[in-house]
Amino acid sequence: MRKSKFTESQIMAILKQNEAGVPVPELCREHGISSASFYKWRSKYGGMDTSLMKRMKELEEENRRLKKMYAEERLKAEIRLEALEGKPLKPSLRKEMAKEAIIKHAISIRLACLCLGISESCFYYQSKLNAENEQIADWLLRLTDNKKRWGFGLCFLYLRNVKGFKWNHKRVYRIYCELELNLRIKPRKRIKRDKPDALCVPTTINDVWSMDFMSDSLASGRSIRTFNVIDDFNRECLAIDVDLSLPSARVIRSLEQIIEWRGKPNTIRCDNGPEYISETIKDWAKEQQITLQYIQPGKPTQNAYVERFNRTVRHEWLDLNIFDSIEQAQELATQWLWTYNNERPHTAIGGVPPRQLLQAA
Repeated sequence: MRKSKFTESQIMAILKQNEAGVPVPELCREHGISSASFYKWRSKYGGMDTSLMKRMKELEEENRRLKKMYAEERLKAEIRLEALEGKPLKPSLRKEMAKEAIIKHAISIRLACLCLGISESCFYYQSKLNAENEQIADWLLRLTDNKKRWGFGLCFLYLRNVKGFKWNHKRVYRIYCELELNLRIKPRKRIKRDKPDALCVPTTINDVWSMDFMSDSLASGRSIRTFNVIDDFNRECLAIDVDLSLPSARVIRSLEQIIEWRGKPNTIRCDNGPEYISETIKDWAKEQQITLQYIQPGKPTQNAYVERFNRTVRHEWLDLNIFDSIEQAQELATQWLWTYNNERPHTAIGGVPPRQLLQAA
């Protein structure tokens, strides 16, 4: 659960100021909180003193800790059950687990072997050193040092077919893994994209839109996402959609709803997120004759208009509210969006609201 930046004494002092006659709007402006947060505090802590409020928070914290402890123990039991009844571990690993259980829990060897599913003879077994293992390791080290791109397959075939050694492939592979000679997994090939042009200010409405995602959390701690779309011409926010998940199909639905009342853009600028590079949204953009302008990976400044808008959203809306549900977050987002477009001055467009610049144009 997200922790409040106000302490118990600070919250109680704010409530006492209101009881002394200070109006709610003045308190919210003075302390940088929303009216919803203030009324939530008053309904929850009204009539309490600091000691009762602190005790209630201690009980809530204790309850949260006990729930977390129970969840952790249950998870440990499930993992242990999965390890023993799912894909079986090697006897050597079970043997090491048995030794650790004997030391940690002070149980007998018989009980440890019974719990982990190994025989006592396996527990007492001592592996015999073989001089050939050193020879295999020496050959593998020399081969991988001279042949940098050779993996296990080529090394084993060389030893078997060229040098004539009759070592079993499982034995060679075990030593190969113990020496940590495995080749690095080749990463996925990046899609080559042309270098985009410098960021410029559009001269007409619906010339270039920008879109991006943001993340936050509910009061319960569950993560939520917001989908933000702005028109770069007058920095007008066209939509803020809030949900737990926003796949490419949801992105397309939101864009179509905007197009119905706003009109179709020529270009939409976005980053390289999985929702934006999916074939679904590419096919939709091609059908709508809209150009998707991708920025270079790792360079959010090439989508600076919406990134600057995200900062405003974070500072003026997300940080001032505590959301109990998706519906509440969406309602507050719609209210803040209207204020941003119609009332909030924007310094980048001459200190006027976006809608006012649109009317003048």
